[in-house]
Amino acid sequence: MGWYEKHVLPKLIEMACSQPPMKKLRARYVPLATGKVLEIGIGSGLNLCHYMDQVESITGLDPSRELTALAESRAADIVPPVNVLQIPSEEIPADDASFDSVVCTWTLCTIPNVYRALQEIYRVVKPGGRFYFVEHGLSPDISVQRWQRRIEPLWKIIGGGCHLTRDASRLIRDTGFLIPEIESGYKPGPKWAAYMSHGIAQRPK
Repeated sequence: MGWYEKHVLPKLIEMACSQPPMKKLRARYVPLATGKVLEIGIGSGLNLCHYMDQVESITGLDPSRELTALAESRAADIVPPVNVLQIPSEEIPADDASFDSVVCTWTLCTIPNVYRALQEIYRVVKPGGRFYFVEHGLSPDISVQRWQRRIEPLWKIIGGGCHLTRDASRLIRDTGFLIPEIESGYKPGPKWAAYMSHGIAQRPK
C-alpha cells in the first residue's frame, strides 16, 4: 500500500461520505436493518450510529485497516455487538443463510470482483432476508455516461478503485435478488458522480 492509499485516501473517503445528502440516505435505510446484520464495506463506521434496537449483532467487512480502525472506535459507542473484520467481501466467512439483513452503502462501486461479492451476499443472507443498498453509478443520460467513461480511469486511481459506470440495481437483480423498492436520481454534485440508486432488495423465500 502506497503513501496516498494509507494517509490521504481514508481521509478523502471519510469527508466525501459524511456529506449531508449521504447522511440523509444513511438515516433512511440503515435503521430498517433487523436481527443479525452484515455490513459490506463498513469503512470508518459512519452507519453505526443509525442502527436501532432491533439489531442483534453487526458484522462489518472492509479491507482498509485505516478505515476499520475508526469503525472499531465508533463501535464502542453503540449497544449491539460489532465484529469488524479487515477482509474483502468476495469471501465472506459465514455459513449459508446466516444473516437477517445486509447493509451496503457506496461500496459496490469499489469491490474488485463485484459479481463474486454479490454472490456471497446472496449466499449468506436468509431466504426472505433484506439487502439495504445505497450506491452511485451509471447515469441513464447518454451525455453524462460519456463523461463517466472519460473520467473513470483517473477516478479509479483517485478514489481507491471506485467505478463510475457500474449499474448497482442491475447487478443486484442479476444475482437473483428481488427489488421491491428502489429510487434513483441525481443528488447535489457533479452529475458524473451524483447519480444514486437506493432501495431494498430481498432474497426470495
